[in-house]
Amino acid sequence: MQEKKMMHLNITKDQVGQYVFLPGSVERAAKIAAYFDNPVKIAHHREYLTYTGTLAGVPVSVTSTGIGGPSAAIAVEELYECGAHTMMRIGSCASTSPKVKVGDVVIPNGAVRMEGTGIHYLPEEFPAVPDYEMVKELEAAAKKLDIPYNIGVTISKDSFYTEVSPETKPVYYELKNKWEAYEKGGATNSSMECATLFLVAASLDIRMSSVMISATNYKSYSNDDKDYPREWEDRAIQVGIEAMTQIIKKDMASR
Repeated sequence: MQEKKMMHLNITKDQVGQYVFLPGSVERAAKIAAYFDNPVKIAHHREYLTYTGTLAGVPVSVTSTGIGGPSAAIAVEELYECGAHTMMRIGSCASTSPKVKVGDVVIPNGAVRMEGTGIHYLPEEFPAVPDYEMVKELEAAAKKLDIPYNIGVTISKDSFYTEVSPETKPVYYELKNKWEAYEKGGATNSSMECATLFLVAASLDIRMSSVMISATNYKSYSNDDKDYPREWEDRAIQVGIEAMTQIIKKDMASR
């Protein structure tokens, strides 16, 4: 019998590895796949583009998730159904602290739950945190590659424009007060998927982490696409590839 394809990713269990990268954009999925040995395009349905290849001789995949928590949660659920147990977001973020400069690699060690998808998985008082061992491998990779990095709390929110132009929204004062509180609490960056990914992974008892490139300096957002440091995206990709390779090698050695 032909194996059933996942409803949204349009993949089957035999087409993906147990280790998966999760970028938002399809363009970044292709860039990540270029670091694999023998990458093959598996499927492209809606926002979900999947490639599979190998790292350290082990099958690995990359699946784009689109923007935000709901579509990312779908990707994780369907990849899990296909046997994936270790996943890593590779994406971009915005600085919310002088500690993070444009082009820095950002490794979240927790996420503010300013999003809605996570409450469908775990109660609001449950923390959104990545796998600790994966965070350690990401830090080791950044050090090995001599890439500037920050480890800190990310603010995961569901709306892009309520961050970049909150004063235009009816709930501006609520947004402003919450944002100032998050910054005073030490949050160093903002993103749109991390909290959801950490919570979905926790509910499934699988490993999840994130590594991102800061697209801005603190309080200097630009709406000009030409200001986005696309050439620095490779920093986050290289750190993620190195970390996942070491995770795979350690897993193989412990078997």
